[in-house]
Amino acid sequence: MRIIGGKWRGRRIRFAAVEAIRPTPDRVRETLFNWLQNVIAGSRCLDLFAGSGALGLEALSRGARQVVFVDRERAVIGQLQETLSKLGANGAELWPLDARRYLDGEAEPFDVVFLDPPFATEYLAGLCRALEERGWLAARAYIYIEQPSQAGAPVLPASWILLKSGRAGEVGYHLAQRADGSPAGGDTR
Repeated sequence: MRIIGGKWRGRRIRFAAVEAIRPTPDRVRETLFNWLQNVIAGSRCLDLFAGSGALGLEALSRGARQVVFVDRERAVIGQLQETLSKLGANGAELWPLDARRYLDGEAEPFDVVFLDPPFATEYLAGLCRALEERGWLAARAYIYIEQPSQAGAPVLPASWILLKSGRAGEVGYHLAQRADGSPAGGDTR
């Protein structure tokens, strides 16, 4: 896999040999980061279900201030640590934890969330609710969601607006934005 834009453009990266990893295809990442081009620099991002790390690494390459990578597989976290070290990356934080357990922790709002759970799971809607209700999202935060293309548009909390959607083979990808102007928990970032 390669990073497609920013300071590490063209750099090839390895990812852990974990069966459930499904890296976001290059053309989907290119589309997503075109959508986010005016948002990503200086942003605080959460890469939930980090897997290959493609989305979070791409965000760091394009100037994100911080990316928190969360994945329950220790091999994934170990490979990401090695990759971040080789790139000389700053602003990364690694959490070897199940995504749902991470969201049970103390919330700090993010500007951008990459939500790409394994396709075989059924808890996308619950994760969206947890992000919204537990204070994980900054006002006007962007949420990127991947799911099987045959699933159609994702079920979103009432305060989110679906901005864009696309399809690449078996992957349906969607960009939503939190529209209510003030994050849960009263933070006014």
